[in-house]
Amino acid sequence: MPLPATQPPSETVTYEFDGMPDIGETMEVAPGVFWLRMPLPFALNHINLWLLRDGDGWAIVDCGIARDEVKDAWRTIFAERIGDDPVNKVVVTHFHPDHMGLAGWLCEHFNSDLWATQSEWTFARLARMQQGEDTAAQFRRFYRGAGFAPEMLGDVDQRSFSYAERVLQPPPSFHRLVHGHELEIDGRAWRVMVGTGHSPEHACLYCAELGLLISGDQILPKISPNISIWPQEPDGNPLQLYLESLPQFAELPADTLVLPSHNWPFRGLHGRLDELAHHHDERLEETLAACDAPRTGFDILRHLFRRELDGHQMFFAIGESLAHLHYLVGLGRLRRDRREDGVFEFSRVDG
Repeated sequence: MPLPATQPPSETVTYEFDGMPDIGETMEVAPGVFWLRMPLPFALNHINLWLLRDGDGWAIVDCGIARDEVKDAWRTIFAERIGDDPVNKVVVTHFHPDHMGLAGWLCEHFNSDLWATQSEWTFARLARMQQGEDTAAQFRRFYRGAGFAPEMLGDVDQRSFSYAERVLQPPPSFHRLVHGHELEIDGRAWRVMVGTGHSPEHACLYCAELGLLISGDQILPKISPNISIWPQEPDGNPLQLYLESLPQFAELPADTLVLPSHNWPFRGLHGRLDELAHHHDERLEETLAACDAPRTGFDILRHLFRRELDGHQMFFAIGESLAHLHYLVGLGRLRRDRREDGVFEFSRVDG
């Protein structure tokens, strides 16, 4: 799930369509490629999904969050677009709830197979199992270490178990998507391009014949994908992974039509890649400047996100703040020290 970012709207992208499909409707964006939208119960209130003709049937790309209103919207799509046709493939770009949430339900309904990268399928299965006190304790320890005050930790237990509430059990087997390999849909080759940082092994799909890139959350036109440190990997450096994975997309043609998971299909891929990289450069400069004295992750959150955040956004914001801090530690620009109370502080490295 992306976090609405504070950078100004893109000046480089152009939108291909004036409108967007209503919930339960579809809009054809290329031959045999249909755009549909599903509701989300957050400030970012929708996700784009894709329905592709596949011979005598269909392929679904991404599934929506596991909620009754999303199932109802899908049932409308079943009746009005899919009909009695089979669904040959259910493809999931990554494990996040708005993408993986109903994958198991859709696969069971259509007796179809799941296609995903190995890391995303594995992480989804494991995240569904994180229900014990050891998980809750690790989440509390992580957010306390990030600088959350004791009174803020009450929301952490609920957060630690939220994945299972939003994602039905993914299928017990899958077909593996591998970077550089091709997935055939309706006789066309879709090349798998794996992005990292936003999630472990995010699959994007590029069809040269149609000039289309299904970018998932890896490349968005108006907001930046959330790049976060999470309790499961508290010492990670996802921002480095994200920035290192972006240049591969610059090799695609400049006029590629990008189908993102949020906002509108757009053109202007190369300029948008530059904007995303520049955005993080600016955030890194702000983060480094803020560490003129030892700062916690929560201190940096308050510096980078000065607007009011709801509880859901707060967790994405602290993860993103820590990601920028960890990146600077990796560059040797900051050091991280643990206080006696278990809270980490970040400070500039002299010289």
